[in-house]
Amino acid sequence: MILEVTDIYTSYGLSQILFGVSLKVETGEVVSLLGRNGVGKTTTLRSIMGLTPPHSGSITWKGKEIARKLPHQIARMGIGFVPEDRRIFSDLTVWENLDVAIKSAKKTGQGWTMERVFELFPALKPIQKRRGGYLSGGEQQMLTIARTLMGNPNLLLLDEPSEGLAPIVVHQLGNQIMKLRQEGMTILLCEQNARFSLQLSDRLYILEKGVVRYRGSVADFRKDEEAYKTYLAL
Repeated sequence: MILEVTDIYTSYGLSQILFGVSLKVETGEVVSLLGRNGVGKTTTLRSIMGLTPPHSGSITWKGKEIARKLPHQIARMGIGFVPEDRRIFSDLTVWENLDVAIKSAKKTGQGWTMERVFELFPALKPIQKRRGGYLSGGEQQMLTIARTLMGNPNLLLLDEPSEGLAPIVVHQLGNQIMKLRQEGMTILLCEQNARFSLQLSDRLYILEKGVVRYRGSVADFRKDEEAYKTYLAL
């Protein structure tokens, strides 16, 4: 088990967001966290990343407790976070955005390089000298994922990657995430777009009002007609 979240409760001030959320991610899996806007999906990722630490519960990464560690410590341990708002450096070029994130892989030859990133996201190569502030939404999303990969994470946390993108861009992005899956990247994918997520995932968790209401494999979910009809419209 590479990541295990157990019974976490997280709040923003007096506003309680998560109520005993538990989930697991195995090495090489793509796991989706689904639910409508405001149910706690982003807060779950932020809790894992140490940006909004839970006030109770446990988060273990490769068997080590990380619930009280700082975000930069968690990142150094091998967890990469792609936030919903992307947060690229608008005054830096595409190349510079990638360059500042470079972290050498522990195993020589297996790390992410500029060349590998441009192979995965070929649209970025011809615009590598363009400043981030002049990119389209789709280009910014690709750059954000690419920048996170340059840190050579073992786990990728993707927060609403399809949000606000045109259907053709969402399709392209899905293909790129599928390639990452085929290469063995472990991914926890937070999404409202259930159809997009189900095409990419092995297992899923569905959140409602900060509580996990459904968990299981994608194959079982598709066979569960009642759950499928209830949650597919998310």
